[in-house]
This record gives sequence, structure tokens and C-alpha cells, in this order.
Amino acid sequence: MLDLKQIRENPDVVQERLNRRNGNYDLSAIVQLDQQQRELEKTRSQLQARSNEIGKLVGQKMKSGSKPNDPEIQTLKDEGNQLKAQLSELEPQEKDLKAQIEAFVLTLPNLPSESTPIGKDETENVEVRRWGDEYKPTADGLLPHWEIGEKLGILNTERATKIAQSRFVTLIGAGAALERALIQFMLDRQIAAGYVEILPPFLINTQSLTATGQLPKFAEESFKCSDDDLWLAPTAEVPVTNFYRDEILSTTDLPIHHCAYTPCFRREAGSYGRDTRGLIRLHQFNKVELVKLVHPSQSEAEHQQLVQNAEAILQALQLPYRVIELCTGDLGFGAAKCYDLEVWLPAAGTYREISSCSNFGDFQARRGNIRFKEPGQKGTQFVHTLNGSGLAVGRTMAAVLENYQQPDGSVRLPEALQPYLRREVL
Repeated sequence: MLDLKQIRENPDVVQERLNRRNGNYDLSAIVQLDQQQRELEKTRSQLQARSNEIGKLVGQKMKSGSKPNDPEIQTLKDEGNQLKAQLSELEPQEKDLKAQIEAFVLTLPNLPSESTPIGKDETENVEVRRWGDEYKPTADGLLPHWEIGEKLGILNTERATKIAQSRFVTLIGAGAALERALIQFMLDRQIAAGYVEILPPFLINTQSLTATGQLPKFAEESFKCSDDDLWLAPTAEVPVTNFYRDEILSTTDLPIHHCAYTPCFRREAGSYGRDTRGLIRLHQFNKVELVKLVHPSQSEAEHQQLVQNAEAILQALQLPYRVIELCTGDLGFGAAKCYDLEVWLPAAGTYREISSCSNFGDFQARRGNIRFKEPGQKGTQFVHTLNGSGLAVGRTMAAVLENYQQPDGSVRLPEALQPYLRREVL
């Protein structure tokens, strides 16, 4: 959520930074609503002060011997009743204006960081670095991961479609074991890097999704339970960040680093016709997420470390990848700055996103009211929140199958995974 005070005091600056997103955002309506609300609040405060003053005057005069039916007392009471009637009309008007302002602010995306590259769309993202070119397979006739999985009998989409619908997959035997091994491997590595594991609820309420920015904008992307105020988690970012919603932390609590495995559920609305086969774009997939709550002064350094923690998984698995810094036109709704990690898929001859590491600044903390207090200082500040995949498990499996496929149709396992599966080859 953007700072309403910032919008009020510097609307042109906020408008200019929103325009970098290449969207259509007009702050004039919210500036007008805010002015109306503040004028109404001023009027209400004046009326309330006069009402309080009348109450005191009546009490003083009654103590001095005035009778309840004295003309002076009755005049004051009549004025007080008129004020109460006016206040009863103004209060719901002010409440309605505040609701309109909040609803409007919730639709506005985060302001891009000043260091985020300016660009119109993904074609203007900036490649930061590549790693692992020497590990790219060079053989001809490389198969896509879904064909490898089907030939090995470890992946089945037809029966998954029968059970559910398209964009679901069933893993069998060594495929299921490989998925579990990847999850455990990722958690072990991130715990060793200092993250504290959380296993959160997989069903979450509307307030939680609103706090992290999925609602109201991305309602169509999420699955909702029809009889409850519960949604299937689209990512562990939501429950883990909301673990601290409406709390005031101490600076001694910061930084907070969590990792969490959850299944993730997304409708992938608008993506039909893209990645219709395999493990890349599913309605249900597993992911290990990294979430940080940090002091604003450490925000940028913590972001860089988060990216490195995600990269470390790919490096340990010796999977070639590149790091992309997203431009303003491709930035996610809540992110101020974001780096995508894209893993190499040799069958397609391209890199595909496997982790998105975002710094939200205080955007989510404002929505979720997550604050901290400096010892000896008045007031509180909003924490900065960050998160990133560490990693998307299905996409990692796809990369392992394609990059480690052998001429005889088998798949050699990365050395880092072999202890988890007690085997070297699938």
C-alpha cells in the first residue's frame, strides 16, 4: 500500500513514478477524495469540540444552581441536540470516504525503486549475469522433460487430467521421490544459510491475501473455497508474511528470515496456449519460498543476499542460469525492485524463470500493518518485506531432467541430490 501522506504531499512525484510502470494510473480522484475527507474530518472535529463544550457548560451551570428547565439550560441543550444530529450525519459520510480512499489505494501498485531500470516491458529487462555455461549439454536430439518423464514412467499427465483437469500432473515412483528430494535439499540448504523453517496453513483468508497484494487485483488468479472465507495459497509468501500481520516488532527481532515449503495453487488465467505440456505452468505445484522482514536500512543488502541464496541452489545442482533485473514495465504489482533467475532448458534452447526475488519496501507492511519500534524512540516504523523462490520445485525437476539426460534415455542425478535418493541415475 502506498503512503497516503506521500500521495497528499507529493502527488506529482508519486504520479511520475507510477507512470514508469507503463500503466494507466490517475491519482486525481484519490487526491480529491482525500481533500474531501480531511475537510469533513475538520468540520466534524469542530462540531464535536462544541458539543463537548456545551456538555461542560450545562454541567457547570447545574452545579451553580441552575434548573434543568431554565431557558439558558434549555437553549444549550437544544444546540447540543442539533450538533448531535449533524454529527450523526457526518460520521457515516466520513466513514464512506475513508472506505473509498482505502479501496482506491489498494488498487495502486508499488512505486518502482529509483534503481530499477526504466522500460516498457520484458523486452527491456536487463541481464545481470550468467552462470554455468560450461554445464550446458551439447548433444543433439535432446528431449523435453515431459517426454523424458513419460519414457521413464515417472510422470503422467493423462491420468492427472482424468483425476482433476488439464494443467495437473501426477509423479510416480522415482518421480515422486525426486520431487521430495528436491524439496528437502532446498530446505536443508536454506536452513543452513540461516533461514528458520515454517510449515504454514495452506488455506488462507482474504485479509492475508490483501496484505501481501494478491487481492483485490489478482482474485481471478486464485482458487477460493465457495463456503468459507478461505483461499488456496498461491505461494508461501502469503501465509509466512502474514504470520506477523498487525504486530509491532522490536529492532532486536530483525532481521527475520524464514523458508517454507508449500504446495501452490494458481489458475494461470490468461496463460492458456502457453506451456501446455510438462511442469512449467501448472495449477498445482510445489515451491520452497524465502521470506524476509528487515530493517529499512538493510533492505537493499538483504535483497542481494536473498538472490544469492536462491542462486546457491542452482549452483549446487550445477544447472546453468542467468539473473535478470526486471524493468519498471515488467515489475510485479507489489515489487519495488525484482530479479528473476532463469534456468536453462536445453530442449527448448531457452532460459525459463525459476525464481523471482522481490523487494517490496514497506508496501506489504503497510497493507498488513507490520511495524517495528526502535528502543528509546517514539513511534513505530514499517518493516521492509522481501521474498523469492528458493526454488520452484517442478521447474527445477524439469531442468534436472533436461540438463542431465543421457544418450541411453536415463537421467544422471546431480551429485548434490544423490545422497537424498541413494542412487546416481533415474
